[in-house]
Amino acid sequence: MKKLVALALTLALVLMSVGALADLVICQNKVEITTQMEAYAKLYEEKTGVPVKVITGGGSSDYNTVLKAEMQSGREPDIWVIEGPSSYELWKDKIADQAGADWVQYTAAAYMDGDKVVGFPVAVEGYGMAYNKNILDKAGIDPATLTNYDAYAAAFEKLDSMKDELGLDMVVSMVAGTVPGMTWVTGLHNFNVYLTVGNERNDTTYIDQVLAGKVDPERFHQYCQYVALLFKYSDPDMLINGTQDSQLAAFANGKAAFYHQGNWMDPSLVALNPDFEIAYAPHAFLHEDTDGILVNPPSWYVVNENGNKDEAIAYLNYLATSEDGANYMVNEAAMVPAFTNVTLAPATPLSKSVMEWNAAGKTYDWQQYKLPDGFGMGTLGPIYELLASGAIDVDAFEAMMIEAIAGIAK
Repeated sequence: MKKLVALALTLALVLMSVGALADLVICQNKVEITTQMEAYAKLYEEKTGVPVKVITGGGSSDYNTVLKAEMQSGREPDIWVIEGPSSYELWKDKIADQAGADWVQYTAAAYMDGDKVVGFPVAVEGYGMAYNKNILDKAGIDPATLTNYDAYAAAFEKLDSMKDELGLDMVVSMVAGTVPGMTWVTGLHNFNVYLTVGNERNDTTYIDQVLAGKVDPERFHQYCQYVALLFKYSDPDMLINGTQDSQLAAFANGKAAFYHQGNWMDPSLVALNPDFEIAYAPHAFLHEDTDGILVNPPSWYVVNENGNKDEAIAYLNYLATSEDGANYMVNEAAMVPAFTNVTLAPATPLSKSVMEWNAAGKTYDWQQYKLPDGFGMGTLGPIYELLASGAIDVDAFEAMMIEAIAGIAK
């Protein structure tokens, strides 16, 4: 009898182990699509029989901290997100080559390591200065003219003088606070404005300088003046204490004319049902004209070489090649897919505007993720917050940023 009990227990443990291996675990960084992604996971289980668990970090919680905790938990994710070279280098010994996967033939945006196909592009995303066209029309401002610093300075001043008439609490809805976890907005996405606006795609002039500890003095000076302009016409409390939700609500409720976020916020924006036309204007920080927004795959799904590799690749193949996957990406998650076989087009305003800019060939690259791990959020982000809080002026901001960048090379 004892032998039978022992055998039964052993068999149960084996079955539990097999069942655990069958579960597909995904660690992802988009809090704004958590609900949609979990619903798609349930649909995938219904269609394939494979249970999928979604773990999310991001927004006001640092994704990389969540991922590192999962990696140390004893049950590493089967799929997780990398955001560029620094995060790839951190995990590359665990990442599988997906060359030969069905999805690869349908995209030119895979993350490559030499001949290895290591990353599935989550989407094509873009950001600029989202605007409330109704408000700009009432103020007599044509968004097509917002292609240089001087045009923005004049537009912001005019809108600020008309706040009562237009029902505005602020001209720009922007966040920069360390405590709410918003330093990725400034230290990554806004800093990329300096790195790439006005350049041909794949031109690495300014990121190469930064990685060598240097900046272009005149260009960087103009960039710092632009940051100060954005902060001047933002709400001081929103800058320091605002979250993604409060920042979005101010814009969606017509209390801000401009919104400093990307099209990844479309699902949350649509849920608030704004009653005005929305599109993107450029982050045109130079005195010369720059007419384009920042568009790129923001991140890539990678597969754990030592996890449920085959199931993970099957999941990504289904995402890229099935009608269910296309519907999830475009209609549910409001993404702009990076795959040529997906013919659905988003109807949501920010993604629609990104597609229009992309189709016109007016886009600039994303190179912020080439920064050293933690540098943008952890080192640059708090300096932006000092300027946002009024603790330093723009001259001190410029000097501190240059000093921090110089430290990269030491």
